[in-house]
Amino acid sequence: MKQYLITGLDYTHEGALDHRMAVRPAHFEMAKKLKASGNFLLGGAILNDKEQMIGSTLVLQFEQEEELQKWMDEEPYIQQKVWEKVEVKPFKVAQV
Repeated sequence: MKQYLITGLDYTHEGALDHRMAVRPAHFEMAKKLKASGNFLLGGAILNDKEQMIGSTLVLQFEQEEELQKWMDEEPYIQQKVWEKVEVKPFKVAQV
């Protein structure tokens, strides 16, 4: 499977964190489905110096790039505009 490092940086407008928290349950439901299918390897929130969430990092894997695109088309943090910028890079998890 092809592995990807995904970094999503949140919008910074007033209320952005509240919006993130409102969308978070749907985002977690998507992550749970990815975990069950073996596509989710790890993920978590990026924090600022006040320990507030300002983005996310995920490592996902898919057989085909079309599956990655399907995830991006359905990911709540993308579709509901929590993440302002999303960067996807090929990645390889170290086998240690």
